[in-house]
Amino acid sequence: MDAPEMQVISGKIVKVAGPLIVASGLKNSKLYDVVRVSENKLIGEIIELRGDIASIQVYEDTAGLGPGEPVFVTDEPLSVELGPGLIGGIYDGIQRPLTAIRDIVGDRITRGVEVPKISRDLKWTFVPSVEEGAEVSGGDILGHVQETDAVDHKIMVPPGVKGKVSWIYSGECTVTETIARIATDAGYEHELSMLQKWPVRVPRPYVEKIAPTDPMITGQRVIDTLFPIAKGGVAAIPGPFGSGKTVVQHQLAKWADADIIVYIGCGERGNEMTDVLNEFPELKDPRTGSALMNRTVLIANTSDMPVAAREASIYTGITIAEYFRDMGYKVAIMADSTSRWAEALREMSGRLEEMPGDEGYPAYLSSRLAAFYERAGVVSCLSEHQPREGAITAIGAVSPPGGDTSEPVSQATLRIVKVFWGLSSALAYQRHFPAIDWLTSYSLYKDSVGQWFDENIGDNWSAMVTKAMAILQEEAELNEIVRLVGVDALGYDDRLKLEVARSIREDYLHQIAFDSVDTYTSPSKQYSMLSVILSWYQQSLDALHNGADFQDILKMPVIEQIGRMKGIPENEFKDRIEKIEAELKREVSDLTKEDA
Repeated sequence: MDAPEMQVISGKIVKVAGPLIVASGLKNSKLYDVVRVSENKLIGEIIELRGDIASIQVYEDTAGLGPGEPVFVTDEPLSVELGPGLIGGIYDGIQRPLTAIRDIVGDRITRGVEVPKISRDLKWTFVPSVEEGAEVSGGDILGHVQETDAVDHKIMVPPGVKGKVSWIYSGECTVTETIARIATDAGYEHELSMLQKWPVRVPRPYVEKIAPTDPMITGQRVIDTLFPIAKGGVAAIPGPFGSGKTVVQHQLAKWADADIIVYIGCGERGNEMTDVLNEFPELKDPRTGSALMNRTVLIANTSDMPVAAREASIYTGITIAEYFRDMGYKVAIMADSTSRWAEALREMSGRLEEMPGDEGYPAYLSSRLAAFYERAGVVSCLSEHQPREGAITAIGAVSPPGGDTSEPVSQATLRIVKVFWGLSSALAYQRHFPAIDWLTSYSLYKDSVGQWFDENIGDNWSAMVTKAMAILQEEAELNEIVRLVGVDALGYDDRLKLEVARSIREDYLHQIAFDSVDTYTSPSKQYSMLSVILSWYQQSLDALHNGADFQDILKMPVIEQIGRMKGIPENEFKDRIEKIEAELKREVSDLTKEDA
């Protein structure tokens, strides 16, 4: 956080309890004001006020602090800086740029270090899109900066400002230089720069929310086909240790059909976040062909960093996402994981000596989670003269202890989200990834986005998905019978159903994230793959009813080709799938001829 121009000593420390500082003499302060603690100017935020006694959560290491040290007030809430320079940035939970800090102090962040959140030195080419004399209001776009190959950064009038453009700049400038002047009806003139500040705990305004209808294509077959998420939707990925939550979120961050990605590593292990930081700059964006970081903002707040900053990181991320949403972009925000964020809430609540709720979590856990997820959605952006829509899709990983989703964080999350991708340790132990359990997961967007798939991908998409889900559910019931009396007790129809269910599981739902071809599957390829598997089932069933031998059906050479479909590159897929379909038809025909 930048040091304010003026800091006044207002209070003194009376108690130090880890990240919680209690200070006196702050009766004129407000809740959620930022303060600087001790001569080291550690960043803190007031989270409770009782008379002139304030409880402050400190976002840096408090080791060595003691009673009597000064507290400096800033009279500002915890805010993020918004403007060109955000994209490709790697920040901590309170938007300190980690790359810039490393350049100054090395690999370890020293206490009290002050670095601008957005560079004041970089120059950007500002291209105006309105003329002098134009009427503008909050949310209207004044001009553009081509921040990266993938992101056209739109410079907007801040909310609450309205008037006529009396002057506008064109050319190179820094984020703090004036680019426009807005004359109000009252005779006041606002000088605007490309830099905005916004309090992280206050949602950015919009005109209205709109029901989400379009799917966010992820390229992950189990998600897009069985449990789709809409652009502007909210989803949770709960699962036990080792079930693949982080890899699923990495896959979504890499391949999701979103204009901007905001990835929050909130309380996760440092080595997992290191993988993200090392991997993302090397990845190519399949949509643009340039580096994936050219449309990504990373917030790294690992489990060994101060616990209070973990709590702030969620708000920092969602505020940055709202800023890009207001430009009309489709933003996807990944929070990994909300359980660690909730643990930070629990720790601070315990130090405040608040009455604990279930399992020690604060009573306001559900409302805080809801406040985060409710900031997602499709909205009509704030703009009187340039109407547009933007969306935030929020996906939160949940790490319940022992995989028990009856614990408070999972239950509070499930009451809010509309997509539940439940990860199964049993599937993970079988090396079936993504380990999303098709028997426990669900999506409440299936009907609304199913219509989009029917219209744009294949007119029988929804019917195929329903049939595939029915086969998988019937397989679970048949497996219970097999466990009791053996497979020989089943009729050939049911045994064929077990075979097609195995094919759906192994040849379709199983997807290798680290395979260059299989890591992403387009909707059209998904449609063709599922169509071939179900066609094989139907034709084999017909052949069985016409007297074909069951063992001969299982020995058809085309079955192996069906199993290898997911390894066919997109540019070869159409020709190869036509050959597979022709081969299937020929082999089934041969079976029925032999029987005749």
